[in-house]
Amino acid sequence: RIHIECSMAPKSKDPPPKKALLGRPGNNVRAGLVGMPNVGKSTTFNMMCNMSVPAENFPFCTIDPSEARVEVPDPKWRHLCDVWKPKNEVPAFLTVVDIAGLVKGAAEGEGLGNAFLSHINATDAIFHVVRVFEETADGETAAHVEGEVDPIRDLEIIAEELRLKDVAYVEKIMEPLKKEVARDGKAKEKKDKLEVTLKIYAWLTETKKDVRFGDWSGKEIDILNEYNLLTAKPCLYLVNMSEKDFLRKKNKWLVKLKTWLDENRPGERMIPYSASLEAKLLTMEPAERDAFLAENKITAQMGKIVTEGYHALHLHHFYTAGADEVKCWTIRDGWTAPKAAGTIHTDFERGFIKAEVYNYTDFKEYGTEVAVKEAGKYRQEGKNYVVQDGDIIFFKFNVTTDGKKK
Repeated sequence: RIHIECSMAPKSKDPPPKKALLGRPGNNVRAGLVGMPNVGKSTTFNMMCNMSVPAENFPFCTIDPSEARVEVPDPKWRHLCDVWKPKNEVPAFLTVVDIAGLVKGAAEGEGLGNAFLSHINATDAIFHVVRVFEETADGETAAHVEGEVDPIRDLEIIAEELRLKDVAYVEKIMEPLKKEVARDGKAKEKKDKLEVTLKIYAWLTETKKDVRFGDWSGKEIDILNEYNLLTAKPCLYLVNMSEKDFLRKKNKWLVKLKTWLDENRPGERMIPYSASLEAKLLTMEPAERDAFLAENKITAQMGKIVTEGYHALHLHHFYTAGADEVKCWTIRDGWTAPKAAGTIHTDFERGFIKAEVYNYTDFKEYGTEVAVKEAGKYRQEGKNYVVQDGDIIFFKFNVTTDGKKK
């Protein structure tokens, strides 16, 4: 575990109950970096993706979203590649999108409102960047669009803008549905959809909470996933600190932020980091960086941010491994073998016969696939098997008339 998080942000005593998951993330996962202007989004993006985008200290410098694919740190995949030495190595990727700074009134088109709210819509998860530093790395006062630094105010502004955008979207759907049901009261499917839509609308306008914190049935989740609402997307909160505060593991806002998140965003996590320090670490030679981290008893946070973004979506990895290719595949926690096979190709799901499975923990213990088989850890599983994180799988399927298998 990373001691930075423990010492800076005390954890809740009791984890919140597990909720049904919204969204339909596939093998190509997208996360959007959002926040108020000048909180360090583009600086963070530059480091995560090693890609040059504008990061000047000026509101709205990022108008069109920049995106890049970031490799998700995965020691299991790396070890499989080291053992198999395949011709092709394919890790899991996270597509990170740097989205222009939100401001109050964005839902009504203020700032760059409508454009970047649509960019958020195209993501699976949100990395919400807030800042708790008063000065830039050069010691100058860092501009803030709202005047004073107040990360809780910033979180509330953006949460409200996303909720208002969802309200407007649901209203557009709701009115035509009402007319259709009024014309044909026997249209059960549309009537049921209207009933769910009204419930979603009431949740957004009366409780004024994000839809991901509601209790929804399977049917309601299907409709929520169809609507792809902004407040359905899980969030990870990135708290951008000054280098000095990060090194001393203190800032007056950390406990306040953790309390606010526990009360208003149960189950979602925050990661304190320093964009300016991370940028400095990237310029160091590996030996110098390791010595600096050890001396200050800290760890670099960029890899952790990418990994935690995956955890926010409750994603698992399974692998296909052989001499030709070692590839990491991304699925949702709880997926069965046929559904997991479908991430490779729809034919694999449609014509699923069985899965030959062993887990990475056994592979690491025994060293080779042959040794895993000799130890009796290599098994065959059917269509009801729930794929576990770290499974290594060979699928057999049949979609042809001559019974050809693969």
